[in-house]
Amino acid sequence: MPEVEIKKGEPIDRALKRLKGKLEAEGIMDEMRRLRSFETPAQKTKRKARANAKRNKNKVRFTLRNTGAPAAAAATEES
Repeated sequence: MPEVEIKKGEPIDRALKRLKGKLEAEGIMDEMRRLRSFETPAQKTKRKARANAKRNKNKVRFTLRNTGAPAAAAATEES
């Protein structure tokens, strides 16, 4: 469970904002929203498919960036 230490003289609303950010980053708020109501099997499948598509999109995006796509393209042109 995320914790937020309140510094001396810090407004409560700022500490709540930091807590909300931590909850969002860990996915706790999304899970609470999801568990609030019943999810049909079709909705569950769609949600998982969207999550996988997003994960794969990011994986491809970052792999291309890290491998140096222009250098790899130049190597294939020489062959």
